[in-house]
Amino acid sequence: MSSKSPESFEILSPSGAKVILGQQPSDILVVPLEPNAKNMFGPRGACLVSETGPLWVADTGHHRLLGWRNLPKIDAEPADWVIGQPDFYHEGQNAKTTPGPTTVNVPTGICICGKGLAVADAWNHRVLIWKELPEDNNVPADLVLGQKDFSENEPFGSYLETSGERMHWPYGIFYHQGKLFVADTGNRRVLIWNQLPEENGQPADLVLGQSNLKSRDENGGGSPTASSMRWPHSLGIWHDNLILADAGNNRIMIWQGIPTENNTPCQMVLGQSNFSDAELNQSNYFPSAQSLSMPYGVAVYHDWIVVADSANSRLLGWGDVSSYGIKNGITAQGLTGQTQFNIKSENGSYGQATRNSLCWPYGIQIYGDTAIVADSGNNRVLLWSLAVG
Repeated sequence: MSSKSPESFEILSPSGAKVILGQQPSDILVVPLEPNAKNMFGPRGACLVSETGPLWVADTGHHRLLGWRNLPKIDAEPADWVIGQPDFYHEGQNAKTTPGPTTVNVPTGICICGKGLAVADAWNHRVLIWKELPEDNNVPADLVLGQKDFSENEPFGSYLETSGERMHWPYGIFYHQGKLFVADTGNRRVLIWNQLPEENGQPADLVLGQSNLKSRDENGGGSPTASSMRWPHSLGIWHDNLILADAGNNRIMIWQGIPTENNTPCQMVLGQSNFSDAELNQSNYFPSAQSLSMPYGVAVYHDWIVVADSANSRLLGWGDVSSYGIKNGITAQGLTGQTQFNIKSENGSYGQATRNSLCWPYGIQIYGDTAIVADSGNNRVLLWSLAVG
């Protein structure tokens, strides 16, 4: 198990990813990233629908979604579908045209939403929802949130006030038991719909991170607290409790249950020793088993909370949070992407990408025994077997 520490565990298989989609390990310093059915450019999110597929990836830098009908079994397997571009060989924000139900602009978060699919279309300041899973190229979305219709993409939250129907850079999205959660990142808040929206531009029912649906100040206009957030991203559910990667405050927030009131404070944080601290790696240059630096992704596997600790180019895992009770800043037991907790090099000490290295991992989803890692800095998505139970 190596030199990490006697108490640490490999989160993912030490043999590395079983399948690599996108850019492959290479000794070539410059690898072309022109769009095709295989290449990706800074993918930030991925969603496996079932153990056998389909798989959908937010190919963020190419401004498109890529879909595989079945779970890929070999490296560099080409995608079957594309949404957001006229074909696999074009790129550009909104396909270099105006926004519509088949275009995207820096798509980031992606998740299953009921029987369909939802995407955080960040730079269009909106969320797109398909009521049924797309199974072809450029299937138009059925619903848009954050804008009144598919043709609009103004960052309404750029004014002093926002509202329950506006968004500004929504980077994260999550669906759980009928509730829809959106990390409205530029407005420093999380929006919650208690039921899946049915109309374009439908306002959210609840807000976390702000005292009301009009406010948008960083950390609620003050210092970090148990209620505030600075750069919210990925969301998840751990033992029926809501969790959030608050990247700007370099922490993971954990609520008791799922909040039902505006601005509900979280119960505890990981990555910081208290609710008021927010410095990356707890003000140290090197990371530790207690610290985080811009954690963008979070996922859950049984008892484990697994975090894409992006700026430290690693995954951290907490496997026994419950045993500590309510306590901030507890120590992680799991590590992948680095050989020790105090290393933060991109692709570890090797410098070049390998099957078990990471460079700015942005998003993570776990389905069954497979972790799907959006290894953004390496322009690839990794399908990787879990090593913890």
